[in-house]
Amino acid sequence: MNKFYFYLPIAALSITYMGCKKATAQDSKAGTENIAPKFDIANLDTTAIAGNDFYQYATGGWAKANPIKDEYSRYGSFDMLAERNQEQVKGLIEELGKTKHEQGSIAQKIGDLFALGMDSVKLNADGVKPIQTQLDNIKKAKTIADIVKLTGELRKYARSPFFGLYVGADDKNSSMNIVQIYQGGLGLGERDYYIAQDSTSVALREGYTKLIKTQFVNTGYTEADAQKSADAILKIETALAKDHFKKEDTRKPELNYHKMKVEDLNKSVANFEWEAFFDAAGAKGFTDINVGQIKPVATAVNLIHSLPIDESKAYLSWCLINSAASYLSDNFVNASFDFYGKQLSGRKSLQPRWKRTVSTVDGSLSEVVGQMYVEKYFPAAAKERMLKLVKNLQATLGERISNLTWMSDVTKAKAQEKLNAFTIKIGYPDKWKDYSTLEIKKDSYWENIVRAEEFSYNEMIKKIGKPVDKTEWLMPPQMVNAYYSPTTNEICFPAGILQPPFFYLDADDAVNYGAIGVVIGHEMSHGFDDQGCQYDKDGNLANWWTKDDSKKFTNRAQVLVQHFNKIEVLPGVFANGEFTLGENIGDFGGLQIAYHAYEKTEEAKNAKEIDGYTPEQRFFLSYAGVWAGNIRDAEILRRTKTDLHALGKWRVNGTLPHIDGWYKAFNITEKDALYIPKEKRADIW
Repeated sequence: MNKFYFYLPIAALSITYMGCKKATAQDSKAGTENIAPKFDIANLDTTAIAGNDFYQYATGGWAKANPIKDEYSRYGSFDMLAERNQEQVKGLIEELGKTKHEQGSIAQKIGDLFALGMDSVKLNADGVKPIQTQLDNIKKAKTIADIVKLTGELRKYARSPFFGLYVGADDKNSSMNIVQIYQGGLGLGERDYYIAQDSTSVALREGYTKLIKTQFVNTGYTEADAQKSADAILKIETALAKDHFKKEDTRKPELNYHKMKVEDLNKSVANFEWEAFFDAAGAKGFTDINVGQIKPVATAVNLIHSLPIDESKAYLSWCLINSAASYLSDNFVNASFDFYGKQLSGRKSLQPRWKRTVSTVDGSLSEVVGQMYVEKYFPAAAKERMLKLVKNLQATLGERISNLTWMSDVTKAKAQEKLNAFTIKIGYPDKWKDYSTLEIKKDSYWENIVRAEEFSYNEMIKKIGKPVDKTEWLMPPQMVNAYYSPTTNEICFPAGILQPPFFYLDADDAVNYGAIGVVIGHEMSHGFDDQGCQYDKDGNLANWWTKDDSKKFTNRAQVLVQHFNKIEVLPGVFANGEFTLGENIGDFGGLQIAYHAYEKTEEAKNAKEIDGYTPEQRFFLSYAGVWAGNIRDAEILRRTKTDLHALGKWRVNGTLPHIDGWYKAFNITEKDALYIPKEKRADIW
């Protein structure tokens, strides 16, 4: 989805708990001790020189003690926490399956969905059967009108074919929701995979074509017909990819905003059966629309008109098969893993079935699981301490804005207005989503996934033309993550992240400010990064800068672009400083804000050492420890192409050399490899 909101991806898996009693501080303390150790200096590698490789110095001990597991492409301290929490969820869900529950109850929905996901005998016996009716409907298509209808219908429960559709805030009228369409339809996700000629990209295209052929054979196609379909699909997706915006351009709000009347789509985008498409997609009765990227969408609808019907049917079938593969028999699951897991990400083995199923339950019934989590595991004390931290950091950012020497008073006043207008969400939503209309039956795993997807899709469609609900959360409360949304000017910290190694109820302030404090500052900084700074205090895409200040900001941000462009992540492969700029500003700003907020605490002023480290040193060690982990080369390549965020190592070694306090804390000098002369360091917020 080409929608701008900014987050801190911590784990690939949501962290979930379930329970039934209200949490207390003691519960949380006990739970925390069982889940993760206290801040531990054994995670360090003191044989390394801090100024040459601070990431190794701060996390080398952890990496050595925790080699990457076969099921992971990246394994970090937070993934370890996820595993422990998933064990708890597994036990609680299995308990639900031991007794009968009233049809329609939350326990019935969770228990039955989990049981279906775990029933390998039924899944393998069913084979392609769960998607056969949907495949047959696609095969019946005879005209372009049929293809248009299917293109609208499929997006309700499967990967959006040709281009995407969603409903969200109008960037220039942020209080109202609007229908938005955007570039999409790529099974490989990133345009460069289709057009780059390096050996890795060529091999991935070959592997992807092999995957498509294998999955079509799994549905009953002959080898020859499966190969023909695979070739057609790669041709279609390559044609789409060639006209996709480059990933760097998708980060420029004004380039991705083209509001128009629905009646003008034929004139301003391309001739298409728009009314028939929107009817099939369930989106009716609206007059305004935003087209994120006009040329890619035009290319997509022109392909629908020009492709042979059989090729369009093959492509639509692939969108369905690829979406359903993880919920079908083992031959579908294993083929998908061989490409997406092994070749694309470097994983060596598939996750156990129970982990995959827990993740599915969590994704399909996310706020139900979240509600159970906070009732048992999220104490009031955690929220109170977080509120205090957020207010401290908000005040510190305000002070830093006031003291900026490069920004005019006019722009400073607007920046302060935006900062003071932040909506702060901590822990969990004030109102919970109602899942009473979502049916979970015992027919098949996939059919229930379809119901869950259609439930979420219909919830989205209901927003068309309605005011934006600013109480809605964009992440479930059990997720280990955080986000900033520019159109609502909000920062959100779900309960799931408020645990070690990010947040300790009873740790010294240095540890908490270095971890969760930087996360808070990171999300605040997104309101003032190269994208967020283009939205005003009300969440509207509007310029609030003077021309001179805007130019100064761009020049200062360019220091980070150039710095990260020079980082060699693998031999001959470099980071993308432009694509990751927003997140790098977030890390830089988060560190600056959190560190200076911490310096004002009594603990910092007392300067008492713990485990032989000063408070300032523990602050930076705590920050680095959040990113402790191991990662495979294939995943480094994938993330460098697709991830807005720098790799964990470089969120440490790439950012800290721009933080003056780090130099002082560890006595970094020009003799150290990471040293950057002060006049060449970034200086923004």
